[in-house]
Amino acid sequence: MRLAIDVMGGDQAPDAILKGCIAAAEHLDADDRLVLVGPKDIIEQTLRERKFTDARYLIEDAPDVIAMHESPTSAVRAKKDSSIVRMARLGSPKASDDERCDGVLSAGNTGACVAAAQMNMKRLPGVHRPGIAVTIPAFHGPVVLCDAGANPEPRGSHLWQYGVMSDVYARSVLGIENPRVALMNVGAEEGKGSGIVKQAHELLKATPGLNYTGFVEGREFFAGAADVIVTDGFTGNTVLKMAEGLAKSLFQAIAQEIFEHDPKMAMQFEPIVKSIYKKNDYHEMGGAPLLGVNGSLFICHGSSESRTIAAAIRNARLAVNAHVNDAIVARLAEVAAIDPAMRQGEPA
Repeated sequence: MRLAIDVMGGDQAPDAILKGCIAAAEHLDADDRLVLVGPKDIIEQTLRERKFTDARYLIEDAPDVIAMHESPTSAVRAKKDSSIVRMARLGSPKASDDERCDGVLSAGNTGACVAAAQMNMKRLPGVHRPGIAVTIPAFHGPVVLCDAGANPEPRGSHLWQYGVMSDVYARSVLGIENPRVALMNVGAEEGKGSGIVKQAHELLKATPGLNYTGFVEGREFFAGAADVIVTDGFTGNTVLKMAEGLAKSLFQAIAQEIFEHDPKMAMQFEPIVKSIYKKNDYHEMGGAPLLGVNGSLFICHGSSESRTIAAAIRNARLAVNAHVNDAIVARLAEVAAIDPAMRQGEPA
């Protein structure tokens, strides 16, 4: 397997990204290859400083960088030699056999990653718009949230496909036998929600073989109400970041209260608190796949640390080996009859 890593993506790039790639060596098989995409001189210098030599690690020179603040589409079109664009090209079906990578990964500008993927990898057959599927830890088990930022203004049919594609992902990668799929809404009653949400609701209800359970509210997210939760990219990204901040603040508050109550007790509870925090730490979850593109792109948090990148590489290998894209194409073909765009000849 070949995986390409955008070395210049993220708040702590390139150092944290390269450290993560080196730490990921234990997850690789003998015939795997990691392609480090970025300025060749910077990558070579960093590897020399760490005295790291491994034939499984290759370098793809990409001298330019797309910054976090740049306009995604404009930057992707203007910076053809950026690490994000070059990474996406390596993951494209059009790449030559000796260059093509089975999966690509970046912690850089999310919008630029999505734009580069759509321009170079294109979409899978039958897919309207790609969506970011983030796996979020919860007490009862992992929850797949889609979309987490790729499509802030979707149509109802886009949300429907997110439900179908995320169902496939939950089955193939997370091993959930019959995922409960729900649609995020302002209330559980049938009449509530925008026109887009109501349309998606009807499409999801009509999808054969989908364990659709209806609407869920935000407070039910961590209550075990569903295994897959569908929403628009704006809401999903907001929920994701709020959950990350809440988890961190909550554990800090618990630790502080225990310490102030009894410092000796704090020492006893420290291993337990750390264990629980680790299970709910997004760094341990690694990257999130952009479902629907004709390739395998994994998007990491901009604040990714070395352990985030190592976990993302591990998870990317699992997803590629699960042949998620083949399963998505087959599943969408099965349910194409209820797709409004297919029935009415509308643009996707």
